[in-house]
Amino acid sequence: MNLANKISITRIILIPLFITSIVYSRMDIALFFFAAAIISDGVDGFIARTQNQKTKLGTILDPLADKFLLVSAFICLSIVKNIPSGLSLPPYVPIIVISRDAIIVLGSVMIHVITGDVKVTPSILGKITTFFQMMTITSVLLQFKYSYAVWNSAAVLTVISGIDYIIKGSRILSENHLISKKAA
Repeated sequence: MNLANKISITRIILIPLFITSIVYSRMDIALFFFAAAIISDGVDGFIARTQNQKTKLGTILDPLADKFLLVSAFICLSIVKNIPSGLSLPPYVPIIVISRDAIIVLGSVMIHVITGDVKVTPSILGKITTFFQMMTITSVLLQFKYSYAVWNSAAVLTVISGIDYIIKGSRILSENHLISKKAA
């Protein structure tokens, strides 16, 4: 197992520590674990690209670690009520985030079943959305007074990027259908 994959696994191990910190109202510690996870995401990607450590396992582990971290954070910060400032996420935010991710996963599985292959390539819009989702978590952990502006921006971007992924998936399926028709 290479270093990039070990870092991704470490990020997954940080998730229960992050959740525990939120449950026990230790937002400072939760912020530390979240920041460590975000930094490790950049580091493992950099190492994988520059040190020629891209692997099939890494292409699964890295986005999985990101999704587990973000989904856990959104759920915890919307249901835990003992946040010191009382500032918690409204339920619609995690619902939007989780729904988009579920649609992407289901779409990817469907594309794989139909075409026999699926390439996981995040779009620029998807990366911007992930950035805003991370900033949402950070702003709530920091108890930023205007967190609502950040989480509403993230929610809108999440919806738009979800639509973008649906359109791209539909194109892939349409192209595959056209190729199948020509071959027949």
